[in-house]
Amino acid sequence: MGRMLQSWMRDTRGNVLLIFGLGLPVLVGLASAALEYGSLVKRRTELQRAADGGSIAGVNQFKLANTDDAAAIRAAIAMAQGQAQGSTNRVTQVQAEVLGNHSSVKVTVRESVPLAFGKLLNVPSIELVVKSTAKLAGTTRLCLLALDPAMQAAFHLESAARITATDCSLYSNSMNSAGIQAENSALAVSLSTCTAGGYQGSSANFTPPPATGCPPLKDPLADRAKPSAGPCVVLPTYMSARPGAPGYNNPAYGANVVSGGTVTLDPGTYCGGLHVTNGAQVSLRPGVYIIKDGPLVVDRMSSFKGTNTGFYFSGDRAGLLFDQDSVVSLTAPKDGVMSGLLFFEDANILSPVALPLPLSGKGAVPRLLGVVTRTVSGVLGSLLPTSSPWREYRIISDEARTLLGTIYLPAGRLIIDSKKPIADQSAYTVIVARVINLYDGPNLMLNAHYASSDIPVPEGVGPSSSDTVISQ
Repeated sequence: MGRMLQSWMRDTRGNVLLIFGLGLPVLVGLASAALEYGSLVKRRTELQRAADGGSIAGVNQFKLANTDDAAAIRAAIAMAQGQAQGSTNRVTQVQAEVLGNHSSVKVTVRESVPLAFGKLLNVPSIELVVKSTAKLAGTTRLCLLALDPAMQAAFHLESAARITATDCSLYSNSMNSAGIQAENSALAVSLSTCTAGGYQGSSANFTPPPATGCPPLKDPLADRAKPSAGPCVVLPTYMSARPGAPGYNNPAYGANVVSGGTVTLDPGTYCGGLHVTNGAQVSLRPGVYIIKDGPLVVDRMSSFKGTNTGFYFSGDRAGLLFDQDSVVSLTAPKDGVMSGLLFFEDANILSPVALPLPLSGKGAVPRLLGVVTRTVSGVLGSLLPTSSPWREYRIISDEARTLLGTIYLPAGRLIIDSKKPIADQSAYTVIVARVINLYDGPNLMLNAHYASSDIPVPEGVGPSSSDTVISQ
């Protein structure tokens, strides 16, 4: 018996199993702690990204005209909270403050994270705290502003429409809960997007997501002087198609007609509008073209090209149609009353007369905005009357690659309905309009290459070659 006991005590073959059994809880605990640590590091990175996004969105408000500290703080908090939201039910606390002379915004994000392993050490949770400070190196970069104060979908995209404004900001003054709206596979990519009300659309429709509750901006171009109308231009009769001839002019499309041929037009007042049709190739001399009491229409495979040209629209019958098969290339004046303005309309309007729809039907409005009733209807919800009538400006051309300058339509609805890029060959394009709608599949490029053009940007929009940098 004594020998057997001694032999058993000398046998070490089961010690490994014994030691493993005793150490297993420690190993499991260490593995759990490592996993939990990795989860905390991942969540802290997510919160830091949200804080950076918030500080950038906040300081970008100071690039816009007529903003204030409260607007910057609201934008920063909205952006940070939106980006910090995950699949958890934890409450994320966000604070923002403006530093310096409207030059920096600091965002602090806090979140209490429960610890499964920490309970064993009497540490049930840990507070993650991240901070980010963004500062400006420059000023304004506003490239799109929808002015209507109440309309649902004042800025609207649908189908495969895309707007690309990676170096500037998009803004809607509408206080409606869906003042900005994107449907289907539409996409808005911008430096920042801000709405006075709310927005409707999925996270896939916006990069980054819009900030909500932003203060409405004053119309930055409201004080621009208007050009004065002169004597009516009288075009030679040989330019017009004769009654009964193929493609004879539709009177609703303009009283002055250029039908076919190669023509050079001079600045002046085109009373009753201007219709370029039937394959006409029109070159424009520099200056201001006043389109009075009628529309500007380019259709039927015609081209319309001008350098340093500005167009001023006035009267109830004014409007614009660049039809699907037209070719358009325009740049704004470098100086004078229309300096930097490509399109400019008189805000005074009583009872506008809408242009007939083109044969393609592109730019039609029944689904979104009733032309006659001036209401929002259909799938977009209950009837919402607008405060006043508007003119309509349709750019449905598949060849409108150069629209260099500022499009200012304070009483107008701008419709872009194309399947190809719009304004992508422009150094910059700025849009300030009452209502802005994109349909079908255009890619509206709002470039911000201000330094590469000698055409000035009107004060209150556009650049001052500003940059946003994270300083903390």
